[in-house]
Amino acid sequence: MNTPTADKQTLWDLIKDIKFGMLTHRHTDGMLHSHPLTTQNQSADEDARLYFFVSRNSEIARRLGQDGNVNVSYADPGRDSYVSLSGQGAIVEDSAKKAALWSPMAKAWFQGPTDPDLGLLEISIRHAEYWDVKESKMVQLAKMAKAALTGEPPKNLGEHKELKLS
Repeated sequence: MNTPTADKQTLWDLIKDIKFGMLTHRHTDGMLHSHPLTTQNQSADEDARLYFFVSRNSEIARRLGQDGNVNVSYADPGRDSYVSLSGQGAIVEDSAKKAALWSPMAKAWFQGPTDPDLGLLEISIRHAEYWDVKESKMVQLAKMAKAALTGEPPKNLGEHKELKLS
């Protein structure tokens, strides 16, 4: 399925200013574990990929070698926007990409883009879902109050969309 470029851009617009995504993966005990990670992309990737820096010795790096199924979620409660991305994660070798994504913020954890412990986590997004409310809090409250009075679910509380990206 070919997802329209405008939908991909909307998805990126919703997450680009959110500093941390919560990456969820399956742990060895079968439970789901989540970790906050900083998205390294500065712009949307044509192939629907996200990049993160992780330690090669981390739980994330070890687990993704065995089970690459992941979810990354983003939330901006102030803007009433929420995004859930599912896909495949893997530690990839790409020195040029590490150098291009390197930032002074990453220096807190790694010596530089050539640090042997620096792992480049690439997430190939396969499915995305987002919820985005454009109306003010007052309009939302009015719609919810009306719904409570009438017993009818509130209508048009924002955009909800699912995207298949591969």
